Amino acid sequence: MAILRLEDGTTHTNLTDIERQLASLNIQLSRWPVGDDPQTRALLAKDTLTDSEKEQLLQSLDRYFDELKRTGGYQSRDIIALHPDVPNLDTLLSKFNRSHTHADDEVRYIIAGEGVFGFVRPDGTQVELTVQPEEYINVPAGTEHWFHLTQTRRIKAVRYFTGTEGWVPEYTGTPIRLSPLATV
Repeated sequence: MAILRLEDGTTHTNLTDIERQLASLNIQLSRWPVGDDPQTRALLAKDTLTDSEKEQLLQSLDRYFDELKRTGGYQSRDIIALHPDVPNLDTLLSKFNRSHTHADDEVRYIIAGEGVFGFVRPDGTQVELTVQPEEYINVPAGTEHWFHLTQTRRIKAVRYFTGTEGWVPEYTGTPIRLSPLATV
């Protein structure tokens, strides 16, 4: 279940309340079940996946990709699996824990673990949204945001792309006023 935290410390866990708080950003947030297939569940439980295991997992979830291809022109997808044993994890994450935008939408389907997207709303206030397993998020192009992992430092996500050119972060320099929670 997603958790939205406002600058004043207020939290929302009800999807309707979260959608209302994020409405000015046009962020899409949905619940997409992974299913109960034992092979899929076994792959989700593993920290590290081989390329063939990633492809097997992607194929088991391609009903969502097929819909995104049909409705949004998405062309490719991959899986990113982050956990404490990933070499240079902090260096990798440092690309995204500063306020930035992208020329294309940032589209993620969290299939295991959790992560936090922070946003600067049009009025300048900031919020952080913890996304958890079976949650889909679409952050529209040009939305000022940042990303970090929770204290568990584990996430598996399917990333969907219309292309690769617009996914480079464009840093804005906006200071992040929200500090990560010790526990989420």
